[in-house]
Amino acid sequence: MKKVINLVLGLCALALLYLCYSSIMEPINFNKAKEMREAAVKERLIQIRDAEEQYRLQKGEFCDSFPELIAFIKDGKVPFINKVGELTDEQMDKGMTEAKAAAIVNSGDAAAIAANGLQNFRRDTVWVALADTLFGKGFVADSIQYIPYSNGKVFELEKSVVTNKSGVVQNVMECRATYDDYLQGLSSREVSNLKDMAEKTERYPGLKIGDLYTANNNAGNWE
Repeated sequence: MKKVINLVLGLCALALLYLCYSSIMEPINFNKAKEMREAAVKERLIQIRDAEEQYRLQKGEFCDSFPELIAFIKDGKVPFINKVGELTDEQMDKGMTEAKAAAIVNSGDAAAIAANGLQNFRRDTVWVALADTLFGKGFVADSIQYIPYSNGKVFELEKSVVTNKSGVVQNVMECRATYDDYLQGLSSREVSNLKDMAEKTERYPGLKIGDLYTANNNAGNWE
């Protein structure tokens, strides 16, 4: 009987030891997984920001539709200035600028080009594929809409306009993913703790870029 009791006590001790170990390791393992997942989400959000800012430069406003933004990434072009030659200190001291030099060269006036020493100066603007320029060759534009580790969920994407204190109207956008979106499958207790903390500190419960109510240069809420 004594042996049985000792065995039961030993098993209970092992169970308590395991529970203690689990309680210590759960937040550690959770934070490791959270950091890995958030790194992927941040990278995707930055890609969306890069595309949105180029979209606004060319179209005057932000995009709130992923199909439209993806089509823009696939088909869009961005200007690239091919530079040949540089202005000397002497030329710049005399008031020559890149814009003035380019205007003289583009005029085709051989005498003016020679007089200003711009025979080997060229500034040619060419349009190159937006996707290759922003993201590199082989980028899959369709993937930009999906939240990593979310089993295919799509980022929430919105745009708006705000008026600052000076009365200036500005275009703004916001793209976001909640903790529930990209931390699914991890400790529900730890996720709940994150959400409670976000609510208490009045922060967004997840990751996002931009803001629908304040012009913040599309900053990430982790930056």
